[in-house]
Amino acid sequence: MSEQEESGFTIKDRRASKQSEEEAQAADASQEKEKTAADEQASAHGQKFELNFSTFVLSLTSSAFYHLGDIPDPMTGQKEENLPAVKQTIDILIMLKEKTQGNLDGEEAKLLEQLIYELQVKYVAKTKP
Repeated sequence: MSEQEESGFTIKDRRASKQSEEEAQAADASQEKEKTAADEQASAHGQKFELNFSTFVLSLTSSAFYHLGDIPDPMTGQKEENLPAVKQTIDILIMLKEKTQGNLDGEEAKLLEQLIYELQVKYVAKTKP
């Protein structure tokens, strides 16, 4: 017979579970407010923005193209080169590819592979004398 069965009663602290439920509800409400605020901000700019793996990867890639000098700064119109930032972005994308292997759908995996390849080719072309 276990120790619990021998004593004949069980003590259960319900304060912790009630507090956990309240914290979870507060966290859910906070996340909902943040999502609503982000949706309102996107609507104010006339667009609905959906964040998913592909848009995240495309965002990283567009910053790399900016650092390659392919995209001008929207404020100044100037093109700048920052090759260490490009290499870092390529390394991040390669890490994402390795860490997400087997967890991406076909389109996501293909997009990631193509973007890495294109950035690597452009990076090598910029670093050649």
